[in-house]
Amino acid sequence: MELRRASELDTGGATPIAGGTEVVPLVRAGLLRPAELVDVRGVVPRGVEDGTIGAGTTLAELEREPSIPAALREACRLAASPQIREMGSLGGNLLQATRCWYWRLGWECRLHGGDRCFARDGEHREHAIFANGYCASAHPSDVAAALLALDATVVTTRRELPVGELYHVPAGDDRRTTTLEAGELIVSVRVPAADASVYLKAGGRKLFSFPLVGVAAARTGGSTRIALAGVAPVPWLHSGSFAAASPLPRNAYKVELAEALVRRALAALA
Repeated sequence: MELRRASELDTGGATPIAGGTEVVPLVRAGLLRPAELVDVRGVVPRGVEDGTIGAGTTLAELEREPSIPAALREACRLAASPQIREMGSLGGNLLQATRCWYWRLGWECRLHGGDRCFARDGEHREHAIFANGYCASAHPSDVAAALLALDATVVTTRRELPVGELYHVPAGDDRRTTTLEAGELIVSVRVPAADASVYLKAGGRKLFSFPLVGVAAARTGGSTRIALAGVAPVPWLHSGSFAAASPLPRNAYKVELAEALVRRALAALA
């Protein structure tokens, strides 16, 4: 496997790497086997200017940035340990792989090309309660939920799209979890201003854990958007009701937990 520096933003067929906090563990575990890694730190923008955040900006830089909405700062602060936040980039955080242990242990699940979701009949306490019929994995990014609530726009080397359209619920005809094409790279994220915003999270421990449930809420004018982390294979835009939830036998507690966090988030906005 070769590591080279990118001379342009489009990486071709190679796997991009910036902070490495996502890519390196996947390579070590054998879950990612790139023929070539491309160091994009020198070409992907870094920093915040007029609501546009370079994809190379670290989570630590964002948690200290006063010009971005509070929900995004808090999501970055709660996302990982201080060491990981100093290295991990915004673009890498948005493209995190699932923490599903069946996938992480290399079981031949549907995301690995198999014909079964082992979590549905196995251990699924931390898995999805929405859109879990084909794959019950839960998306782990606090930051993605905050950006979804804030109605952010992702800018890539090829297009611009709402952050929600960056993700894809895996299905039989398309098992991808994102809509990025081969060689396409996230360049920046545009984040609209919000009148008020908040991010709340419940995890297995108080700090530095992936969300069992995360709730981001943002109010702009008379409109409020709520997005959830840890409840679906993708960051989940909340409709205002949990009637569509389809919890599995051992993760039904997530519905009650999410409802409580939504109430707290709305109260905080008020």
